[in-house]
Amino acid sequence: MKVIVVGLGIQGHKRRRVAGDDYVASVDRFNLEADFRRIEDVPLADFDAALCCVPDGPKYEILSYCLRHGKHVLVEKPLWTKSIEAIVALEKLARSTGTVCYTAYNHRFEPHFMRMRELVVSGVLGRIYSCRMFYGNGTARLVRESRWRDGGAGVLQDLGSHLLDTSRFWFGDLEDKFEIYAANCFENLAPDHVVIGSERLPLRIELEMTLLCWRNHFTCDILAEHGTAHIESLCKWGPSTFIHRKRVLPSGRPPEEAVTLVQEDPTWVAEYAHFKRLCEMGAPADLSNDLWLGRTLSRLGGLATRGISKE
Repeated sequence: MKVIVVGLGIQGHKRRRVAGDDYVASVDRFNLEADFRRIEDVPLADFDAALCCVPDGPKYEILSYCLRHGKHVLVEKPLWTKSIEAIVALEKLARSTGTVCYTAYNHRFEPHFMRMRELVVSGVLGRIYSCRMFYGNGTARLVRESRWRDGGAGVLQDLGSHLLDTSRFWFGDLEDKFEIYAANCFENLAPDHVVIGSERLPLRIELEMTLLCWRNHFTCDILAEHGTAHIESLCKWGPSTFIHRKRVLPSGRPPEEAVTLVQEDPTWVAEYAHFKRLCEMGAPADLSNDLWLGRTLSRLGGLATRGISKE
């Protein structure tokens, strides 16, 4: 498969590196290192798929162009468009041309995230009572200095999309019953610290995200009928640890299984391999997750930008 990278920034350089010998050219309006300024300038015969690492604004037009010309697309999360109808239109277009339209949520390929999904699906934990996740990085200053990043729903759209997607990855289809618990603009124009959650789903979920955690960090704690499960950090920030504790009745110190990984971030390579398999299989486009996330983030974003609010 021959691929081009559209948007040669930080994400674009990662995608180009992972694509290896599949990579043929890059497109970027501003980066002089790129081979082309516009995607329309790339000969259609030269590529089979595009890895789109661009801001939200031009995503719809770029994806429409590729899908219309029979080119598969991997687009960085979230698949944000001006309207939900635009996402529906992209799915319809991809299906009509037999192309793959895939939104990249690379954390689904984090080893401990896959391990957590397996544990949840197995039923070993019994009834799950609560899941709390925290995702923080220290990019507030970088975001503030970017004209296009410090706007809209801020960290909710950036890191919140990952946390909401992870919730669906582990627990299946969830209704949009989330509320804003806190929304703060401590350093930035757009929210740089947000807490959302729900007490009205089959399990309690609380998701905290911030750009003000000066050492990047991720934690997850799941409380359940037959035990608990925990994740501490991601592979890219390593070491990353997964812990499963089995409940002792009526009480007592639980036996514990712990796995700690010290390795390079495996998610980019794994996700690209997954994307290639979808293209080879001719998998029909399914943007139902993007539609759910689009509606949920749009609603919560409106609340977050107005400050702390609840339904």
